Amino acid sequence: MNNNSMTPKIIKISSKDNVGIAINTLENGSEFLPSLYTHSLIPQGHKVSLTNLKKGDSIYRYGVEIGKLLVDAPVGTWIDEHMISLPLAPDLDTLEYLSDGQFDFPTPDRLTFEGYKVDGCAYAGTRNILGITSTVQCVSGVLKVAVEKIKRELLPKYPQVNDVVSLEHSYGCGVAINATDADIPIRSIKNLIKNPNFGGEIMVVCLGCEKLTIDMLLSENEINSKNVVILQECSGYEQMIEAVMDMAKRKLEVLNKRKRETLPLSQLCIGLQCGGSDSFSGITANPATGYASDLLVKAGATVLFSEVTEVRDGVDKIAHRCTNSNTIHKLSSEMKWYDDYLSRSNVDRNANPTPGNKTGGLCNIVEKAMGSIAKSGTSPIVEVLSPGEIPTKCGMIFAATPASDFVCGTEQLASGITLQVLMTGRGTPYGLAAAPVIKVCSRKDLFDLWSDLIDVNAGTIATGEKSIEDVGVEIFNLILDVASGKKKSWAEEYKLENSLCIFNPAPIT
Repeated sequence: MNNNSMTPKIIKISSKDNVGIAINTLENGSEFLPSLYTHSLIPQGHKVSLTNLKKGDSIYRYGVEIGKLLVDAPVGTWIDEHMISLPLAPDLDTLEYLSDGQFDFPTPDRLTFEGYKVDGCAYAGTRNILGITSTVQCVSGVLKVAVEKIKRELLPKYPQVNDVVSLEHSYGCGVAINATDADIPIRSIKNLIKNPNFGGEIMVVCLGCEKLTIDMLLSENEINSKNVVILQECSGYEQMIEAVMDMAKRKLEVLNKRKRETLPLSQLCIGLQCGGSDSFSGITANPATGYASDLLVKAGATVLFSEVTEVRDGVDKIAHRCTNSNTIHKLSSEMKWYDDYLSRSNVDRNANPTPGNKTGGLCNIVEKAMGSIAKSGTSPIVEVLSPGEIPTKCGMIFAATPASDFVCGTEQLASGITLQVLMTGRGTPYGLAAAPVIKVCSRKDLFDLWSDLIDVNAGTIATGEKSIEDVGVEIFNLILDVASGKKKSWAEEYKLENSLCIFNPAPIT
């Protein structure tokens, strides 16, 4: 941050940067540094040139080239997305990894949480939920009615159970079930069934003629009348509802016996993602969450960060934190797969930024990625996952998913997260039914507007009221309090729950 005697009006992250970020809107002719004045209005969060720049010059933010100028830009010029070309993405065949894996970070004061232990599962639940999975969209109407009836008539009788969640999705039939990449949605649904928040209780509702057959999701000893309802085997609607209700009752009786217990943080798995990012996200909300992530990892927890297109342009920095050649090879493979996936539709990673991202000051995907990777902190990366895969290690993990909030959230749930932290600059009421979501905002303006939707205000970092470490510790403690059931996030309090969106790159027939 600029430390001149005048009240700081811009933020500059690296000494190499030749643009600064307007803390608040700067009017035309405003003095933003001693004897330096704007040539036009600079909206909040947007870039202003700090020196006289020429067409073809590189623009640096975070000490990284985010593109080259397409026009001249004298000092004080507003640099927007139309003035910068997109640079080439980092090469994926020359990535280098961290050889020693050393990690020096303060040990946090808290090393345990109050969770629900799950037999045979590496991670514990943060909630006690009955999850009912569908194999195909065809059963959704019946399942919706049944779940409403379960919540109304059965759930009040089982006070130790937090909720009943219907895991509905649009996959299962009318799809090329054996196609290349069909393993992604199938694996995701299979692993969703066993999210730790569901306590190891399996409940699946099938139609009976779908392509996604039950043997693709459950093992042979799990396929029985205790776990599976097949609607085509029921004598009409009333028996369908009764069958679902009867199974739910048996599952609720088991779940109601679960109790929270003090557990090591090695049994906690959380996810991180961004939604509605702006230019402050990489300055405030994401670095503060990264600090909290480092504390969690130091204490033994598992933390997943994702969003391939929002990592692709910083993949070399991610690679430097990988701890072995297998991890870096998997990272490269996932990036290459996604490059090919995008190229099939004649787009590249710059299709990612939204109009809201650009209104918030982000010019392109390179700038967005540099801020996005900050949420992963500085910990070594011990594993890379394909979409919907289950981790095999504790620590910081890159889970390769699309950047879409709804898809990323669904795929992280499939990978076993039991709580998610979402950083936002523009604001989103996003939430998950199967796990609590904590929201961290990047700007005070957003917190003032949405104080009953945002859980942590990281905008105080930009104004100098708090440090990244201060807010990071606040986020760390809130994660453990929410995970332990001592607090609820706003999204959980209001039951703001987005639909599941399974990632399916395979054809629909």
